Amino acid sequence: MTQNTINQPEPVPLIPLEDFFRKPEKTRFAISPDGKHLAWLAPWQSRLNIHVQTLGQTTVTRITEVTDRDIAGFFWKGDDTLVFIRDAGGNENFHLFAVGISGGQAKELTPFPEVRIEVIDDLEEIPGEILIGMNERDPSVFDVYRLYLDSGKLELVALNPGNITYWLTDYNGKVRVAGISDGLNDVLLYRENEKDEFQPILETDFRTEVSPLAFTFDNKHLLALSNLGRDTKALVELDPVTAREVKVLFIEPSVDVANVLLSKHRKVIEGAAFVTDKVHYTFFDQSRQETQKFLESQFPGLQVSISDRSKDESCLLVTVSGDCNPGTAYFYDQSSKQLTKLADFKPWIKTEQMAVMTPIAYQSRDGKTIHGYLTLPVGIEPTNLPIIVNPHGGPWARDMWGFNPEVQFLANRGYGVLQMNFRGSLLYGRSFWEAGFKQWGRGAMQHDITDGVAWLVKEGIADPKRVAIYGASYGGYATLAGLAFTPDLYAAGVSYVGPSNLFTLFSSIPPYWEPIRQKMYEQVGDPESEKEFVQSISPFFYADQIQVPLFVAQGANDPRVKKAESDQIVEALRQRGLAVPYLVKSDEGHGFRNQENQFDFYRALEAFFTQHLNGRSSTDISVLKPLEEAK
Repeated sequence: MTQNTINQPEPVPLIPLEDFFRKPEKTRFAISPDGKHLAWLAPWQSRLNIHVQTLGQTTVTRITEVTDRDIAGFFWKGDDTLVFIRDAGGNENFHLFAVGISGGQAKELTPFPEVRIEVIDDLEEIPGEILIGMNERDPSVFDVYRLYLDSGKLELVALNPGNITYWLTDYNGKVRVAGISDGLNDVLLYRENEKDEFQPILETDFRTEVSPLAFTFDNKHLLALSNLGRDTKALVELDPVTAREVKVLFIEPSVDVANVLLSKHRKVIEGAAFVTDKVHYTFFDQSRQETQKFLESQFPGLQVSISDRSKDESCLLVTVSGDCNPGTAYFYDQSSKQLTKLADFKPWIKTEQMAVMTPIAYQSRDGKTIHGYLTLPVGIEPTNLPIIVNPHGGPWARDMWGFNPEVQFLANRGYGVLQMNFRGSLLYGRSFWEAGFKQWGRGAMQHDITDGVAWLVKEGIADPKRVAIYGASYGGYATLAGLAFTPDLYAAGVSYVGPSNLFTLFSSIPPYWEPIRQKMYEQVGDPESEKEFVQSISPFFYADQIQVPLFVAQGANDPRVKKAESDQIVEALRQRGLAVPYLVKSDEGHGFRNQENQFDFYRALEAFFTQHLNGRSSTDISVLKPLEEAK
């Protein structure tokens, strides 16, 4: 044994699969407006339910008892009521419920079948009322209603004429801004008060984005993200009468501004957030800057964010996390500058056993810089590794630096994981986004993924014979495209809720996506006027070119990528005699949320990659056998 081998660190132990994917011990903390109570989600009977505790006391009260599906989210409504949202079996028809902090039977506020609810304004200054959007009248559009929590009464506030895609309120809870779209052209609407008719103030094509975020605190101007006349989105202040920019508050030349930071109590625009390799902030307000500086000094190298505040902003909830740290919640007293730890989200995770997620960049074949992240297994020489290429979903989204249980699981099994923000990904500016238009499958979006593999091989990191591709949603499509259109590149692939046939995908989109149908055609391809092109980028029609093993997973209730998308590619391959493990869950939608279903999926994923890439495993490959015969 050479000295070099002796000095090599040992691979970390094989961590139980369940440790990565079981529900967090506590998560999503929120503080009551008066700063006296905490609420959070924690598992009960394997489902995330709301728990409440009075600050300074030890008694914890679980106030919900859902057993079929996690609560998707919640917020405080006053100091003694919580409103939560959940769907049924992954159908994404979210409904609202209310429950008091002492518990008892939760009250369903929107008991309408096949209807989807959106919260437009929680009306924190108006007790007992919230504004919601609801598509009961027309499944494709959302009208605005005032919902009275005590009685459940609904009062129509704004009727959608059929093309409004969003609504915005001022600080008095009045609906004064809306956006309409025919898919290709957007119009910004404004009115001085709710008695007036909306008037168009700005028309743009969909490539130019002027997105109002909030009113200024005097309710006179708008804060918006805008790329009008520029490549990256800036944070601007708009005059809503003329739609002219009063001022540019912040612009980052290399990337889009992602969000604005506001202090409602002090009525101050505190700063802006943007993302390069990690999340960064620029501050306009010295007090907020000093708070951030102090908090970051306590947790060097980690991401620190303020996740919630009491109404007077004297009490803050702080979340601290990193690539190897699943997250910890703290309570911060502004006056005393005292930090109190509330909980580690996953205390069983040992950070020293997790793999570092390194921001990387490589050049595409046409000279674009593609940014992403590379995670390499701990204690293994980073040469000639089996690699999992993991393109993100969306595709109009992006991967971020931080703790990713899936990536950490794969790294623990001995795989390098490459995530890339291929062209079309968001927050890199308009030109990078537009560079992805009609580039699915055989085009530059897929080339960017392929070029990432070539980069890893050239660097000596990847074993070219042991590279697999795995993704969800668009990432699942990219998996199928990779196997069909670059059949010699990958050793195996996994498509998780991924579309295979763009004709059937477009014909079955949810009704509330109808206003953006033409936009999707412009970005992907028109199934009528560009039929040959759309067929050429649909992997289903080239299933005969797929030669390597494929594993497919699908939720039966998926409203975005219907089960038929997975059915047809599985059937096409099986007709050729290929054994395709196919995992379908009857109580899931666009991705698996129930813990037992996640365990089943990741056991099968682990076995599949062990079988075809020879990684480490705690699961016998026999789990795949029944899935090869599943319908």
